[in-house]
Amino acid sequence: MNLTDLRIFASAARQPTLADVGLEMHLTPSAVSKALRRLEDSLGKPLFDRSARQLVLNASGALLLPRAQALLAMAEQAKADVQGDHAVIDCRIAGPAILLWRHGEALAAALRPYPEASLHMQAMFEDDALAALARGDVQAAVVTGEVLDGKGAQWSAAWEVAPLGTLAQHLVAGLGHPLVQALMASGGSDARRHDQRAGGGAHDQPTGAVLPATVLHATAAQVLQHDFACPSHSLFCGERRGARSDGWREDQLPRRIRYWTDDLQLLLAFVKSGTALAYLPDFALDDAALVRIDVQDAAFTCQEQAALVYDGERAASWLRQLVQRCGAPPHA
Repeated sequence: MNLTDLRIFASAARQPTLADVGLEMHLTPSAVSKALRRLEDSLGKPLFDRSARQLVLNASGALLLPRAQALLAMAEQAKADVQGDHAVIDCRIAGPAILLWRHGEALAAALRPYPEASLHMQAMFEDDALAALARGDVQAAVVTGEVLDGKGAQWSAAWEVAPLGTLAQHLVAGLGHPLVQALMASGGSDARRHDQRAGGGAHDQPTGAVLPATVLHATAAQVLQHDFACPSHSLFCGERRGARSDGWREDQLPRRIRYWTDDLQLLLAFVKSGTALAYLPDFALDDAALVRIDVQDAAFTCQEQAALVYDGERAASWLRQLVQRCGAPPHA
């Protein structure tokens, strides 16, 4: 029994066919089959119930899988720790696309001290991301506090949680939207910058220009005259929630949602073109084509806490350093 055969076995436990295992491991199906037979011969028992080309773990395979994953993780951890900054790291992180968008740059920056590292961000909803972490397919998952509060059956006592900060939703419009134009013409804007990271102030911009982080003030009556774009499913968990999917309180301020899409880029396109308003995360305002609108008489806010979940028992030193570099204080 060797580590290479165990890696192929762990892949075969995830993949439905020999061909799929071969694609993942960069091997021919024949080489995959030989490796699995070699492992089975060394253990003296079959590990799969083979039906046509399908691979299904039997009781022996199910018993071996967590032990194989632990051995592989230990081997990877030991190798990375010995190699230090020159470790060849394959960092795999899963989570909702919207959270990867928010934290992808910080994760990439945290890996820069490792010149041989690669970062694979796999977009999937929160429960699927945690399931991938449990299987060992990824080393960490980015999720919201709502998932952490309701830890499911797959939650492991070995998992640790690193806060990544707060994600707040804001009403957002494109610079060419009629409401933005009307508010600017009437002087309904806040002259100061709210994006402190950018520095500077309104005096740094041409007179009359709309700053990317400028806040425009409007009433609910003004806002609700215009069309909205909205996802039909939660962008975090994938649950179908209709008009509640983006966190807007439809019971307090019922909107006219004309455009429905679960594709984040298409949703942004509707907003940037000035076609619709949308309730989007605060980091969308980093885009100079978007502006925030503060609904002065709205009595609600929507915020989500984000966190990085990882296996503390199997974490190599590079993963712990990544957590320290991109994590936020618990109160953030």
